[in-house]
Amino acid sequence: AAEPPELAEDAAAGGFKNRLNTALTFDTLVEGTANRMARAAAMHVSGTPGHLYNPLFIYGGVGLGKTHLVHAVGNKLLADKPGSKVLYIHAEQFVSDVVKAYQRKTFDEFKDKYHSLDLLLIDDVQFFANKDRTQEEFFNAFEALLAKKSHIVMTSDTYPKGLADIHERLVSRFDSGLTVAIEPPELEMRVAILINKAKAESAEMPEEVAFFVAKNVRSNVRELEGALRKILAYSRFNQKEVSIQLAREALRDLLSIQNRQISVENIQKTVADYYKIKVADMYSKKRPASIARPRQIAMYLAKELTQKSLPEIGELFGGRDHTTVLHAVRKIGAERQNVSELNQQLHVLEQTLKG
Repeated sequence: AAEPPELAEDAAAGGFKNRLNTALTFDTLVEGTANRMARAAAMHVSGTPGHLYNPLFIYGGVGLGKTHLVHAVGNKLLADKPGSKVLYIHAEQFVSDVVKAYQRKTFDEFKDKYHSLDLLLIDDVQFFANKDRTQEEFFNAFEALLAKKSHIVMTSDTYPKGLADIHERLVSRFDSGLTVAIEPPELEMRVAILINKAKAESAEMPEEVAFFVAKNVRSNVRELEGALRKILAYSRFNQKEVSIQLAREALRDLLSIQNRQISVENIQKTVADYYKIKVADMYSKKRPASIARPRQIAMYLAKELTQKSLPEIGELFGGRDHTTVLHAVRKIGAERQNVSELNQQLHVLEQTLKG
């Protein structure tokens, strides 16, 4: 049987293609409250793989730096131990490799590739949903790697028990090491990211401009980078120095959207009025369904319609933990798909809030 192309290429190269981006290191990753725990755990893994925090499961929204972090682990390990067998892949690539192994009957090569690693870095494991054979093969690879004290680092858009359509035994393996979240970056971290990224582009970003942009772009690192690119391009095309005024002009479309943004306080009041409860009940510790349910709906809408992070939303709901908010967001989001009455209520609330 023919060997899958990527395996042939690995063999032809006389080594193992690790697929790492060498630019994504711990040195180029800006640290802040939002990613401090995840970064510390990743640093520990890169220094002593196969021991604590195995597997390391990192979850968070799009564009928050999960991929940067897993590449950094691989790059650090290879810098310290150049002979290590490291592989970075997206979950879709693993699915593709399973399909090819089936088509070509090359499971020995497949196992050689995945069961012999020192470090497996895999992005977006939520893509394994509903792919039974892929999940079975990943479970086998997972067990083989742990048995030989190799390390596994995974990322996902949600925490292990929040993953849909993944086998329970795989979820329990995902959750058996250390699970850490990356949140949207706080203000100071966003400022540092902008200044550092500008330097990497051989451009200067004055601190007051960085603060202005950071206050207006709050969702994730990817959007920050997009805003920075617009500002730098606008500066070059117009041959003007970067200033707050120039940033306003470059980002005018984005800023007009920001100005129409909905506040959490407005959401709380609108939802309280709709369900005929007091606004104070949004912050209280009361647990009856007549109050807890509207509170969960308000949390869901706060996540959907604002750029607040989970901890920020929790704080605005009486100092609740971010996991409480995440539970509410997942619960209402899932029910919305199946309960038409709830979907209709949410639609009315959203239209009211958007004016």
